[in-house]
Amino acid sequence: MAMTLKALRVNAGYDQKRAAQIIGVTPETLGSWERGKSFPTVPYITKIEDLYGVSYSDINFLPTNIGLNDISETG
Repeated sequence: MAMTLKALRVNAGYDQKRAAQIIGVTPETLGSWERGKSFPTVPYITKIEDLYGVSYSDINFLPTNIGLNDISETG
């Protein structure tokens, strides 16, 4: 079952600041990824996989509490 980025971080025992430091981004960037506001590029996904010991298919990049009203369609 895929887990959210935040759940992976918490389960690994990292606070947001430390996880961001290891991945090589700011805590604000990591927070944005965890909230589904933006998404990491492939090099960062690889770092996330290594840090949390998971594969890409184990990561849910959208928070579980997102509702349909939170997703806006463009175009």
